[in-house]
Order: sequence, then C-alpha cells, then structure tokens
Amino acid sequence: MIRVENLHKHFGGFHAVDGATLEIAEGSITGLIGPNGAGKTTLFNVIAGVLPPTSGRVTMGGEEITGLPPHELFGKGLLRTFQIAHEFSSMSVRENLMMVPGGQSGETLWNAFFRRTRIAEEERTLAAKADEVLEFLTIAHLADEKAGNLSGGQKKLLELGRTMMVDARIVFLDEVGAGVNRTLLNTIGDAILRLNRERGYTFVVIEHDMDFIGRLCDPVICMAEGRVLAEGTLDQIKSDERVIEAYLGTGLKNKEMVG
Repeated sequence: MIRVENLHKHFGGFHAVDGATLEIAEGSITGLIGPNGAGKTTLFNVIAGVLPPTSGRVTMGGEEITGLPPHELFGKGLLRTFQIAHEFSSMSVRENLMMVPGGQSGETLWNAFFRRTRIAEEERTLAAKADEVLEFLTIAHLADEKAGNLSGGQKKLLELGRTMMVDARIVFLDEVGAGVNRTLLNTIGDAILRLNRERGYTFVVIEHDMDFIGRLCDPVICMAEGRVLAEGTLDQIKSDERVIEAYLGTGLKNKEMVG
C-alpha cells in the first residue's frame, strides 16, 4: 500500500527523519513505536503531505505521491488523525461527520440559492450515513451533542468516524490513546479491528501503550533518531537489543525492564 524510500526531513541542522525506509502492507494494522523524538509524527506528516520532504520518495499502490498536498491525498483515500483532536466544537457530532465529504452542492453560492432541493437531499443522505457511522462506533447517543463537549476519548472516536464518511484506503492514527481512559481505548481498538476486518481498512498506528499495540498491530516498526531500527512482531521488537538500547540507553542486562 505504502512504500517509503530513503526519506529525509530536515529542520535546519536537525534531521527529524533521516533516511527512513519502510513498507506498509495493504490490509495490515502496522504499529509505529519509538522513543520521544524518534521522528514518528514527522514521518506521518511527510507521508500525509502536511510537510514536504527534504528528499526521498513515497509511493501509494505504486503511484508516486511524494509531496502531494493533504487534500489530494485525501481524494486518494489517505487520511490521518492527530494527537490532539480537531473538531468543530460548536457543531453537533453528526454535523462534524457531515462536513467531511468534499464536493457537496451547498458549497457553492449558486446552488445555495437555486438548488435548495438538491442540497436538502444530499444533507439527508449524509445525515443518514453519519448516523450509521455513529452506530458503528457505539456513540449514536451523542449525535446531537456539541462536539466541543465530548471527552478526549469520544473526540478520538469522532476522528475515526470522519474516516468512515469517505472511501478511506489507509488511515494514519497518531497517538489515538493519548488522554483516553481504558474503557474508551478498548472501544476505539474494537472499531479499528472491525474496520480492518470487515471493510478492509489499512492502518498505521503511532502509540506508546504497548498493550494496545500488542492487541492490534502486526507488524510493529520501531524508529529511533529518524531511522527504522527494527521490524517484526511486538515480542520480537521487545527482545531486540537495539530497541532496548534506544528506549533505555542500556544494554541486554536491563532487557527485563521492557515489558
């Protein structure tokens, strides 16, 4: 699905991503872990078009997508979420979802005046789809709640719901568990697994919660200092001396500390 080749992103003399090379298999849930400052979020930002690369190449299904802006990647089915949820706080949860699909008739002034019936039909269709998404995510009871009133975990579910309003092919989730209680995190995990198994979504997940990564992800990729350090199952990653060194700054003698 995604191939990253010798990718670099420099900020002045700081090499946030420093020659990263990796592949994301179609239909997988791939975990991306690493110590703080490893370059994980910057890698996401470059792949998703938020930041231009300094050098290197990104392809999606064999198609060159290096440096394409986010809206073009969105149209190709590549979506990402952020560590801090970005919702329209004064709008309802349902309305937040209805905003996602592009090319709506109501976006033009002409249609707003002269094609009101068409706009109303589209809005009914979008509202019905939004309600289906909320039912899938088990938060249908929040449909009319203002999005700004949601808890952190509920906002993360809303962000996941946005990906369901369009034909997503691959979704990059950046620290979906940050600030989320265990119950809601389990709900988010259930939704990710269902989307993967029932609808064929491919996911890449940055997360520090190793239980969450272990439940969802295979393979797991570990980054350090802007490069890919190791790849494998979570058990293989946790027993890799290079990974232990990156996380703890110690050697094999402290391997038992990684768990």
